[in-house]
Amino acid sequence: MRERVYQAIQEMIISRQLAPGQHLVESELAETLGVSRQPIREALQLLNSEGWVDLRPGYGAFVHAPTDAEVDELLAVRSVLEGESARLAAQQAGSEGVRLLKEICTRGEAAVADDDVDAMVAANAELHRAVTELSGNGVLIDFVNQVDRRVRWYYTPIARHRGQASWEEHEKLVEAIERGDSEAAAQTMREHTERTRQSYLEQRANRAAEEQPAQVRTRRRRIGPQA
Repeated sequence: MRERVYQAIQEMIISRQLAPGQHLVESELAETLGVSRQPIREALQLLNSEGWVDLRPGYGAFVHAPTDAEVDELLAVRSVLEGESARLAAQQAGSEGVRLLKEICTRGEAAVADDDVDAMVAANAELHRAVTELSGNGVLIDFVNQVDRRVRWYYTPIARHRGQASWEEHEKLVEAIERGDSEAAAQTMREHTERTRQSYLEQRANRAAEEQPAQVRTRRRRIGPQA
């Protein structure tokens, strides 16, 4: 039960149904998931140990809000891992592997056309996972799987912004893999993951800039003369 609840809450965090910084009320989560509060409490402890949730004594549980440094570090590691995945996939994929990657690209482009963010994120994760699996390197697959969920979490808020450009980059990657051009595949993947990293950081900076004036106005109202 704890594992099922853990997975359900984690997926709600990844999909942004539960937003970074949001207060997690045990009774509300228990009602939403149709369970008692005990497995909720246990799941929150586990999510806290893995960095998905922050437990603050006296205040409760909150969805972890990743810092720019956390995102930058993980996406930089992802670039290295997936660049190598793409290089090996170009050597190993074969016609069936390429066919699978093209099918995923078709679904991703359809999701963009439908403006379906959830489907965009799912297809993006599926394609990157497929490239890694096609590498044939078991250790590499394990490492990439460890960061896959967190990458989906970071990608969700920029999926619409990246949109068609992301899938054009995916198509270029698949073309390199189909040609068996391992160096081009690796370079294309590294460039693709770097654009995703930059897009995330730009979105964060834009949101911070938009929020700042509102915070200043609020602070000024508080210190102004009272009626």
